[in-house]
Amino acid sequence: MLRVGAIVLGVGDVPRAVRFWQEALGYRPHEEGFGGAAKILVPPDGAGTPIALQPNVTPPQDHPRIHLDLHVTSAAEQRAEVARLVALGAERVAWDSYPADPDFVVLADPDGNRFCVIDLNH
Repeated sequence: MLRVGAIVLGVGDVPRAVRFWQEALGYRPHEEGFGGAAKILVPPDGAGTPIALQPNVTPPQDHPRIHLDLHVTSAAEQRAEVARLVALGAERVAWDSYPADPDFVVLADPDGNRFCVIDLNH
């Protein structure tokens, strides 16, 4: 039976991406074999899906078909996490598809990969 082994992000600067996503999510490097040539980050408790950071020269999409959703449980936590992620090197995206009262904020990692911070209690 198949299962999701990792979410792969194409990045231009692997060491920078490793630093950003380690700080952003608290993930740690996976040092044992995993398959492929990507740098793998795993959750500290081992639960959850790993992130693979793979060298890529293709520019990120402005409106990607696949992206990460990071969850928080309040508007205050969302504001704090967005500010923390921006301080780590993320950028706010001038998103042209926000609804009237969005529960999410669109950011881009240092390589331009889009992701959202979603307030689940919105």
